[in-house]
Amino acid sequence: MTGFKFRLAVIASALAASTTLTGCAALLVGGAVVGGTLMATDRRSSGTQIEDQTIEMKSGQRIREVIGDRGHINVTSYNRVALITGEVPNEADKAAVEQAVARVDNVRSAVNELAIGFSSSLTNRSSDALVSTKVKATLVDAGDITATAFKVVTERGIVYLMGRVTETEGQRAVDLVRTIRGVEKVVRVFEVVSDIELAALQPLGPPTNNAKPVTNKP
Repeated sequence: MTGFKFRLAVIASALAASTTLTGCAALLVGGAVVGGTLMATDRRSSGTQIEDQTIEMKSGQRIREVIGDRGHINVTSYNRVALITGEVPNEADKAAVEQAVARVDNVRSAVNELAIGFSSSLTNRSSDALVSTKVKATLVDAGDITATAFKVVTERGIVYLMGRVTETEGQRAVDLVRTIRGVEKVVRVFEVVSDIELAALQPLGPPTNNAKPVTNKP
């Protein structure tokens, strides 16, 4: 088995184990081998990591309260920025979901990337999971960036990259991900930090409140 294939196997196993524990692949926070959220190397404080997990769980509850089981929705929180992905049947539901998530305690901002249309099939979701696995393996194999600085979400072949990264790190990751088969588009949902701020975040440092979330759709 080649090194790359071995890494894919390890990542897939980690994803499967985490999904079993959480009951929802969208709530994978911490514990994955190369999933971008190992507590020991995460660029968020341990308290913020726990807040992010809580935001994801509470968001799911709020969404069910406002639209029930209509649509397929995932909420992924990184440093209290909540990324909303998936599909809903209409614009009203899309707006209602965003408002519900934005009202969850500790959410700084909500990035609404919901599509209008039918819910994705299990086949499509499996394909997205495979793309995420490839993305994580590619970031690890690159060797010149910190793979654990990135959180990866894939919906309908669109890869969303989250994390607290420098401009150089973010661009390098985007350039790598664009080359992966199955990736339709890369969307950046980064908090861009300076080199000085990055030094304070290695491996864990105090949160910087002046770093603003950046969503960029090249």
